[in-house]
Amino acid sequence: MIDPTLASLAKAAGILVHWKDAFGNPQATNPESLRAVLTALGLPVATDRQVRESRAALKASAKAAALPALVTAVAGDAVVLPSGAATPARYRIDCEDGQQIDGMASVAAGGKVTLPPVAASGYHRLVLDHGATTLAVAPHRCFGIADSPGRARTWGATAQLYALRQAGDGGIGSYGALAVLARALAKEGADALAVSPVHAMFANAPARYSPYAPSNRLFLNVLHVDVIELCKLAGVDPDAEPAARMQHGEALELIDWPAVSAARLSLMRQAFDALTARGLLYPDAPLGRDFAAFRHAQGVALERHARFEALQARVLREDTSRFHWQTWPEGFRDPGSDAVAAFARGSNDDVAFHAFLQWRAALGLAKAQASAIDGGMRFGLIADLAVGTDSAGSHAWGHQREMLPTLSVGAPPDLFNPLGQDWGLTTFSPHALQQTGYAPFLDLLRAVLRHAGGVRIDHVLGLKRLWMVPHGASARDGVYLTHPLHDLLRLVALESWRHRALVIGEDLGTVPHGFRSTLRDAGILGTRVLWFERRSTGFVPAQRWPAETVATSSTHDLPTIAGWWAGRDIEWRDRLGLLGADDTAAGLQEDRQADRKALWSTLCKAGVAQGEPPARDAPQDVLRAIAAFVGSTPCTLALLPLEDILGLVEQPNLPGTIETHPNWRRRLPLAVDRLMQDPAVRLRLDALSSSRRAQ
Repeated sequence: MIDPTLASLAKAAGILVHWKDAFGNPQATNPESLRAVLTALGLPVATDRQVRESRAALKASAKAAALPALVTAVAGDAVVLPSGAATPARYRIDCEDGQQIDGMASVAAGGKVTLPPVAASGYHRLVLDHGATTLAVAPHRCFGIADSPGRARTWGATAQLYALRQAGDGGIGSYGALAVLARALAKEGADALAVSPVHAMFANAPARYSPYAPSNRLFLNVLHVDVIELCKLAGVDPDAEPAARMQHGEALELIDWPAVSAARLSLMRQAFDALTARGLLYPDAPLGRDFAAFRHAQGVALERHARFEALQARVLREDTSRFHWQTWPEGFRDPGSDAVAAFARGSNDDVAFHAFLQWRAALGLAKAQASAIDGGMRFGLIADLAVGTDSAGSHAWGHQREMLPTLSVGAPPDLFNPLGQDWGLTTFSPHALQQTGYAPFLDLLRAVLRHAGGVRIDHVLGLKRLWMVPHGASARDGVYLTHPLHDLLRLVALESWRHRALVIGEDLGTVPHGFRSTLRDAGILGTRVLWFERRSTGFVPAQRWPAETVATSSTHDLPTIAGWWAGRDIEWRDRLGLLGADDTAAGLQEDRQADRKALWSTLCKAGVAQGEPPARDAPQDVLRAIAAFVGSTPCTLALLPLEDILGLVEQPNLPGTIETHPNWRRRLPLAVDRLMQDPAVRLRLDALSSSRRAQ
């Protein structure tokens, strides 16, 4: 039983005290978890008195900040301010374009203050008698495929960047390889290339290589910088030892992240030191001017990230157990401390090196996007936005007041994960977002869209609510923390139009009733995966897939076509002891045989296959048929993973595993400049593009 006063405080703070699980059963939040989350939000609740005081403080804060730091509105609709934000009075709106709008505010039912509609979208300044705020006026929906000249239904591919292969890449896919792939796909008629997350990882912890658990979502993964190109720029011959390690790594089928990362960073430092020694990075040199301009444009955020990388290296040299910044010497835990400033002055070259790597990464990613667009793609790269960051990373260290470092994002118990999930990631505090006028969220959107024509928002439900697990608690004892959905959707729409970028939401699994409709109304494309488009009668016919979604055969977390057809995913789960308590491998393989027949029947009815189902180890006709099937759906965008374009059996990631399955390590068997020379690849791409043109 939850104390009523505590429950009242929790509700006011945006916590769901009562909720329904994946099975529709009502649930009540664990009181101890409730207290932990409230504490993380800056609301002390250790005693009954603190609970009352926090409730009073929350009310007082809301009243004092009756005019928020940022107000959102929709172009052409009335502007609604919070209750108590103002009384009937004159207002002025200073629009971005220099136009000025004057008028009289009125009070509507419920005490909300309304202003007449504003037609122009943008970030305007609203001035009232008692204060001023930013007025973000968004279009009704996100930029979409129909807003770009071209076909209403188009196609593209998805790629794991680390998996791309190119001569001289040293064992990890590079931004240069991405540029080659984008241009090759554009030549085949593709309009988009969705890429795995390229967020900044840990330079000092190459064993932490999951792209969905980054150190900082504002910056890029420097391990994808083209090292050989950088050495040529610096005019240096790569040192023999790291060059040999890179050459060895290039021949491997599975990435050796620690070895290859160390080699790449060593050679990049060699190049940086050579450029510095030659004076080419000084502000009066052309290269140095560009670098200095980049550092200035990225501001404090880049400086803190670079300091973090250099500082973490220093701490770990002295004590390898102090990986998390919360365990560092106290003076180093605050990015604004005198100790950190003194360290930066004494380690200027180290800090500059990490800023330099970000510059080279940004140039590489920009070149890849330019190659896509110049090659003929309408949208080019679609970036992947991870749901959170590692709490030990530079984003959490450098932006502590914006984050919830004592909480982890996860998922409540469901059929597949009866104990719930703890993903070990932290994210923004919704309270901090509102107090700062959503500046951290906007910075993130702009960073992700800087060199992309679209964004895929992982776990898009996070715009509405997130399952937050207090550190030390069981994943099943998490708490649903709500976020200001409508404000966030409007800001996404506004930034989408400013960047002319598509927005895709990963909305797989169980979501609240009406949530997908809300996404659709906002112009965010949902995600439909073949394996999940099933009913009791079989697979859903292509023509019944919803139009305002992205169609795909699979994802990085699911079996490839060839792997599913062969039952490879069942073999893996059996080998690793991941089968359900009532499941057997033999039983699941028998079920899969029935599923193969059902899928083949659906493909035949769609006119993309004929005859009897192929054998388990002969997926060639299945690969072509599914490419055509996915392309024949009404979905505005169809994306085919490179693993399915190549007919690979193994999937990139097996959820629920860490070291027992080679997650995020598999490399493609062909170099990117040879992919289109494979007749089977061309056959599958032709099946996809032809079915799109037939729509």
